[in-house]
Amino acid sequence: MRTLVLGSTSVFRKEILLKLNLPFECAKPNIDETPLLNESPIALVERLAREKAQAVAHLFPNALIIGSDQVALHNTTILGKPHTHENAIKQLKQFSGNKVEFYTGLAVHDTQTGETHSLVEPFNVHFKTLTDSAINNYLLAEKPYKCAGSFKSEGLGICLFEKLEGDDPNTLIGLPLIKLTELLLKCNVDVLNEQVNQ
Repeated sequence: MRTLVLGSTSVFRKEILLKLNLPFECAKPNIDETPLLNESPIALVERLAREKAQAVAHLFPNALIIGSDQVALHNTTILGKPHTHENAIKQLKQFSGNKVEFYTGLAVHDTQTGETHSLVEPFNVHFKTLTDSAINNYLLAEKPYKCAGSFKSEGLGICLFEKLEGDDPNTLIGLPLIKLTELLLKCNVDVLNEQVNQ
């Protein structure tokens, strides 16, 4: 099998990709993530996923490179990282009893052919009605101040949710594996076949 590369240094994406039981390398893509004028959130994450995969292509002449990017929306507003406890409280109060939409852009770039396959996978999080003390206790316990939306779904953030809606729970953490296996298959990599060949 050709080299598989994760175009990301995210610990969470790396942990998800390990589930496929395939050897891979990681590379950090340095790209400008500024949205284009009038670019929709969905177009933004697909473009950034493709650019992240292509940004490290010159380092790997015969590889399949995975790029991923995610955006969270509440009432059509893109959610940023709160950075402070006070901002995180404001964000979570807004979400109380409401829905937050996630869109994850996913791309696989084949450095041999120059082809890039990409898609955007949606996922919705419905929040419980949150008390001030629940919000404060959560933030003090997990300190998710560098996370868009002020929560970590892979940790205690799960206590804030009423229900999750989507095809693949990995999507919420930033790497939709079901769709990734489909994109790899387009590049002639059958994940289950590769288990035998290792």
